[in-house]
Amino acid sequence: MIKTSESVLRGHPDKICDQVADYILTELIKQDKDTRAGIECLIKDELLVIAGEVTTKAVVDYSELAKACLEDIGLNSTEFDILEKISIQSSDIALGVDIGGAGDQGIMYGYVETGTNELMPLPIVLSRRLAVGLDELNTKETDIFGKDGKCQVSVRYENDLPIEITAVVVSLQTKPGIVRDSYESFIRKVVDESIPNELVNVERKILINPTGEFVKGGSYADSGLTGRKLQCDSYGGLALHGGGAWSGKDFSKVDRSASYYARYIAKNIVASRLTSKCEIGIAYTIGIKEPVGVSINTFGTGAITEEKLLEVIYQVFNFEPKSIIKEIGTNNFYELSSYGHVGVLTDKLPWERIDKVNLLKRLVYDN
Repeated sequence: MIKTSESVLRGHPDKICDQVADYILTELIKQDKDTRAGIECLIKDELLVIAGEVTTKAVVDYSELAKACLEDIGLNSTEFDILEKISIQSSDIALGVDIGGAGDQGIMYGYVETGTNELMPLPIVLSRRLAVGLDELNTKETDIFGKDGKCQVSVRYENDLPIEITAVVVSLQTKPGIVRDSYESFIRKVVDESIPNELVNVERKILINPTGEFVKGGSYADSGLTGRKLQCDSYGGLALHGGGAWSGKDFSKVDRSASYYARYIAKNIVASRLTSKCEIGIAYTIGIKEPVGVSINTFGTGAITEEKLLEVIYQVFNFEPKSIIKEIGTNNFYELSSYGHVGVLTDKLPWERIDKVNLLKRLVYDN
């Protein structure tokens, strides 16, 4: 079996929209921790549209924040015309959220597997690593490369173990007039530094700008939307996703917070060595505190039954949105908007903590 995952660079139009939405959200939360926001962005050519619902005491200039984000990405903000359409959160929704209920209905998933330090599927780990390296390259070699780009990595598995890298695809924008011979070696060097040697063989395909040219890029080559790179943000297409966007939403929106919480639960279960794979599903009804359903899938790798694991999960974890915010809340959403929201090697993300291991083990083995 060959599994493939994709990642995109910061200058990709969809990812620009994610970053602008989360940049604005981060400033709102900084001024008012009780902000409720659902921010969407659309970009095409020089037009950037910011829309959504925001209830906050914060005072911000949405256009200026968007421009600051564009500059941080490496774009020229003066090229863009920005339109805003922001209203307050519906009073009907607020009725349920005010008493601690979920900000929306939906199904959220979190996933963990062993085999990498990140406890993530290897293809998404490698494609993200490659995307980071390519962004560092286009920031350093500004006379050669533009900001847009994407990459993907294919891994062959046998008996559920990664055996070799079969293909690496890189599409990286170049400046006009730049010939392949002057940039290909730079990209190959990043590929070599990003892919582990033990999984490389001579038959591996490295495809660089497969169409031959990639000069027109960013919003001038394609439109962009918030929430259109959900699998890049999560598990690379190798685990379930509820379909709700993450960027631009505060933690009262369970699309975001419960997805992170499901990852947190699954990671602690796997770190407890109760299973080597774990997928947690959580379903909510808008305005209601408790989920209507919680599921677990250990893919046949569990040390105990899934029914027993669910019993333990309910003893250890609190699924009420306000409890989730208290337990794994964050103030910096902008740092999540590039290279993945989960499975990132950093101590700064509360849902990546492994702090329930001893409690889980005690409840499982002492009963």
